[in-house]
Amino acid sequence: MKKNGFSRDFTLVVIGQIISLFGNAVVRFALPLHLLNISQSPALYGLVSALAFLPLLIMSPLGGVIADRVNKRNIMVVLDFTTAGIILLFLLLSRQVNLVTLILVTLILLFSISGLYQPSVQASMPFLVPEEKLVQANAMINTVSSLAGLLGPVLGGIFYSMKGIHVVLAISMVCFFLSAVMEIFIRIPFVKRETDRGAFRIIFGDLKESVRFIAKSQKVIGKVTVIIAFVNLFISSLLIIGLPVLCTQVLEFRGADPNQMYGYLSGIMAFGGIAGGISAGVLGSRIKIGDTWKLILGVALLMFPMGGILSAVPDMGKYMVLAAGAFLMMLCATLFTVQTMSFIQIKTPGHLIGKVTSWVMAIATCSQPLGQAVYGVVF
Repeated sequence: MKKNGFSRDFTLVVIGQIISLFGNAVVRFALPLHLLNISQSPALYGLVSALAFLPLLIMSPLGGVIADRVNKRNIMVVLDFTTAGIILLFLLLSRQVNLVTLILVTLILLFSISGLYQPSVQASMPFLVPEEKLVQANAMINTVSSLAGLLGPVLGGIFYSMKGIHVVLAISMVCFFLSAVMEIFIRIPFVKRETDRGAFRIIFGDLKESVRFIAKSQKVIGKVTVIIAFVNLFISSLLIIGLPVLCTQVLEFRGADPNQMYGYLSGIMAFGGIAGGISAGVLGSRIKIGDTWKLILGVALLMFPMGGILSAVPDMGKYMVLAAGAFLMMLCATLFTVQTMSFIQIKTPGHLIGKVTSWVMAIATCSQPLGQAVYGVVF
């Protein structure tokens, strides 16, 4: 470990995340948007988006158990190769089977893999950086995620408009393959835990131990998780469903493709995430966990001008206000995420990090499918 900087292995994790998350942002942007375009149904769009999230809730706790018992590097490599294979299979089958069903199955598989993948990334942080650098390391990972979210939808929207869904997915497939190759060279400290129990007893015992830790030893982690769940229910779901519907079916852009305009809007949101990640890295520990309620309040207040402007000004003006509001919301949300994840990693013992962070992600995400389904019907 370097004393004055980050280790080589952490740098490789960051580079692998840049490539992998870019591919992920492209495919998660293109597939639901393609579904909305071919079906013209916000209700179906919301329902499919909600159903695709459900495996994430199931697989995240399992991913946490695996992350604490299997070499985290190997998990990331195998899952990135698997994702590339799934996208290749989609390309081969897209003209032979029902497209709505194929999109749903593909999204379910991709979200399942995400549920297994992300606990490994989060659990590796305390093994790659010292405790005093955890906030900066998490800020860097969130910035990378936001950067991928910036470039993915913007470039995805451009290529989708010009070349169609198949070219976009081919680009994404190449990204996952390259990320897997990059991750082969990462070294993450790992000590195999010996046990004489069967697989199901190991999974059940590990999950029970992590739940007991959250419920009894560190109740504050449970409280933070519930707060994140409510934010996902009311805010994240609204943005995920509302913004593409508004851009492609409500607002009119003279001489501009609605899909591209939504891509730009997604990029602006991601740029807000980058600004939030940079701010978190600069501010470091100066933002305390007890002050994060102010960030959530800021996100809530930003909804008022974004909603109020929809009936008052020309469509391009509405678009600009939506973009500004989305940028600021993502800035606040990223600051909140970095602080809470760093707090959880510091409070959690090394052998429980994967399981605890996976429970946090699973519980916090469980409200999002419900919100997406409801907002799809409402819109």
